[in-house]
Amino acid sequence: MDVKVLPAGPIIRISQDLGPSSRGCRLDPEALETAVGLTETRLAAGVDVLIVNKFGKHEAEGRGFRHAIAKALALGVPVLVGLNGLNAAAFEDFTAGWARELPPHMETIEAWLLTALAGAQVLECP
Repeated sequence: MDVKVLPAGPIIRISQDLGPSSRGCRLDPEALETAVGLTETRLAAGVDVLIVNKFGKHEAEGRGFRHAIAKALALGVPVLVGLNGLNAAAFEDFTAGWARELPPHMETIEAWLLTALAGAQVLECP
């Protein structure tokens, strides 16, 4: 697994090399925290939007990109976060009901982003 800190990198390998016989991957927490640190540095410099691929196990446990998400929201930066069902309850607790689910359609996501960047109220989708 790789993370690219937008817009121009770097690309950071966040999975551990478990050898040629492995069938899965394991997160490298140190590499993830490096990516988080670089992201927070970019946030402090000013960004238009924060996109986090996944609110995963580390975020659910209070680590990972969780602080960066909160920091972006405190700065008024729109945040788009991917989420799977395994961490939905932790995400709901973290957002205290403020998050809005978007259907996984590019047109809807683009409309939300344009609305958010225009400073209007965030588009709510059923």
